Amino acid sequence: MPKSLVVVESPAKAKTIEKILGKDYIVDSSVGHIRDLPKNGLGVDVENNFKPKYVLIRGKGPVVKAIQEKAKKVDCIYLAADPDREGEAICWHLATELKKTKKPIYRIIYNEVTQTAILEAIQNPGTIDQALVDAQQARRVLDRLIGYKISPILWSSVKPRLSAGRVQSVAVRLICEREAEIEAFKPEEYWTLTATLTPTEKENLFLAKLHKVGTKKGEINNYGFRIDQARAKELEADAKEQTYVVEKVQKRERKQRPVPPFITSTLQQEASRKLRFTAKRTMMIAQQLYEGLTIGNEGSVGLITYMRTDSTRVAQDALSAVRKYIDTIYGAEYLPGRAVNYRSKSGAQDAHEAIRPTLQLRPPESLKPHLSNDQYRLYELIWKRFIASQMNPTILDSTTIDIKAGRYLFRATGSVIKFDGFRRIYMEGQDDVTSDENSAGEENIILPDVKEGETLDLRKLEPKQHFTQPPPRYNEATLVKALEAKEIGRPSTYATILSTIQDPDRGYVIKEQRRLLPTDVGRLVNELLIHGFPDIVDVEFTKEMEQKLDTIAEGEVDWVDTLGEFYPSFQEALEEAPDKMYEARKAMETESGEQCDKCGGNMIIKWGRYGRFLGCSNYPECENIKALNGDETAAAEPEETDTLCEKCGEPMVIKQSRAGARFLACSGYPKCKNAKPVPMGVDCPEAECDGYLGERRSKRGKVFYGCSNYPTCGFASWNKPIAESCPKCDASYIVEKVQKTGETLHACAAKECDYTKTLE
Repeated sequence: MPKSLVVVESPAKAKTIEKILGKDYIVDSSVGHIRDLPKNGLGVDVENNFKPKYVLIRGKGPVVKAIQEKAKKVDCIYLAADPDREGEAICWHLATELKKTKKPIYRIIYNEVTQTAILEAIQNPGTIDQALVDAQQARRVLDRLIGYKISPILWSSVKPRLSAGRVQSVAVRLICEREAEIEAFKPEEYWTLTATLTPTEKENLFLAKLHKVGTKKGEINNYGFRIDQARAKELEADAKEQTYVVEKVQKRERKQRPVPPFITSTLQQEASRKLRFTAKRTMMIAQQLYEGLTIGNEGSVGLITYMRTDSTRVAQDALSAVRKYIDTIYGAEYLPGRAVNYRSKSGAQDAHEAIRPTLQLRPPESLKPHLSNDQYRLYELIWKRFIASQMNPTILDSTTIDIKAGRYLFRATGSVIKFDGFRRIYMEGQDDVTSDENSAGEENIILPDVKEGETLDLRKLEPKQHFTQPPPRYNEATLVKALEAKEIGRPSTYATILSTIQDPDRGYVIKEQRRLLPTDVGRLVNELLIHGFPDIVDVEFTKEMEQKLDTIAEGEVDWVDTLGEFYPSFQEALEEAPDKMYEARKAMETESGEQCDKCGGNMIIKWGRYGRFLGCSNYPECENIKALNGDETAAAEPEETDTLCEKCGEPMVIKQSRAGARFLACSGYPKCKNAKPVPMGVDCPEAECDGYLGERRSKRGKVFYGCSNYPTCGFASWNKPIAESCPKCDASYIVEKVQKTGETLHACAAKECDYTKTLE
């Protein structure tokens, strides 16, 4: 008869641990939280030290009863939920329900679901950490107070079903502020002058850019040497007459060190960059790898360590294992003299290790037959990053050549990989930057071997036009990076934040070409919250609150005292907010320049529940309203957009082809003939492509959907892509299919997912 009951929060983890512990243990799952604040009602007694009113979550009664029945048949109980605040709270709620069994209750902690880790945890049981429970309670109560008290004000000010969140609202604010920067940005034209040169003795062309004229440095800024067209032509004509002589050659060896193993935020960022996973999808797959997957005859095996962490620390036995692997597989030249230790960022809780493969260090190829495509790709990313983090640096030979041509100084830069080091298996992806030239590095540009004093042949001197670019919109990777840098949210909350702000029921943020854009409703709510609840959406206030929650978790302060400090000023803001929000909304109204066609009054651009619209200034005497873009029948005319042409900087407009397809075209036509499909909000699914899907028409006029990078990328589909993630597997988009019967349905774009939904 089993002697002990082990309770975890996940059925998959229960399966893995049951295999490890054997017949003396019953392993069961609570399937997440069992108790929470009630859905209806505040659920917090503000007058009684913010005492929360917990109730069993709907549907969890039978689950709890089954666990209680099993607990009666064993000698002791081990609570084994995830090693974080949420896991600690789950254990605390379970303990509350299991106390009536009068059996000893222990808390066990482990960082990976492996035999060694689980057996060690069982042998060293502890008790529930009340400080962690209190920190989770404080966050839950705080978020309930804010959401429950502010949301009704938004309902009356904007529309029903909206909600405010403490951290989510700050994330929306960041996106809105970035959009305002982009809208205020004015492209500036600038020119560069590039020389194509070669040594006289051997044909070996290379490029050098104008760096300085005489001693003037005022024309040099972040974009390089910046001049206008007239100046470029003037310099070109004069520089063509000069003799080009190598003035200085600088060579130096440069080391590029590997990046640390993943923490939660960097995993989400890199999976977004390289795999195009949402944060939610990344964490869902990482959870599967952590809890255990069936690997052939071995049964269920945990493949990575715990995936919610902000620490780069690695256990000594894992360091020993990875160093032995590198020495055996790649050779001694790739192995540092001692293990590389990385310093965790300031404020990291350091409760867990970095995210790494479990000790067996199974190569990704050995697991490929047993994993889904997504599981394999994420595991490979984690595995490569961890191995690379303990390898020797990459060594680069960097070269700078200064070329004197009369009063002009041209400069060529390049670098060559001398020793690949950690790059043999891994190189970190890059975030979006503005598309100005010179933002890219010169890596792998090989320059000829020239000597100081050597004369070069000038083959071409080319002035080139450029336009400065606005800051890029956030994508999921860069938003997580910004939240982490500002210390907003914690490892367990990033995915939830991103998922919440994109929730269609709220309608605050949409994703277009992998970029996050605020909707009109999102911008309206943001402005109202800034005026009505400035602290709630203030970055510094939110950062300080996160730090207070950390001190609660460390047992340094009482959670009730923390809420007691917050609530009086919040209560005062609640009373003043409706008037302040009304004033903010009126301040957002602007003149449209149009006259009311019913009373002749001025039409005002107003903000409503569905975004901006035109309303008569004589309201309520005149109730005339209409869509901001006017008559929908005028859509055949070019429609203005906020998109700038990447070739000339002019605005893009939406036009219609003879075949009936809508497309983006440069408003500078015919001077600029840049054109591309209208984005549908869905990225090209090809792994190495950065394009997006848009509607196209075949020569016979049949509609299909193809990549904006055609003909470089040939992806095409007859099924219409829909910019919604799959509710079953969280794939980035779904498709609309028309059956032979005429029935229309939505289906997951991922072949391995069987999700379908018939449309009414």
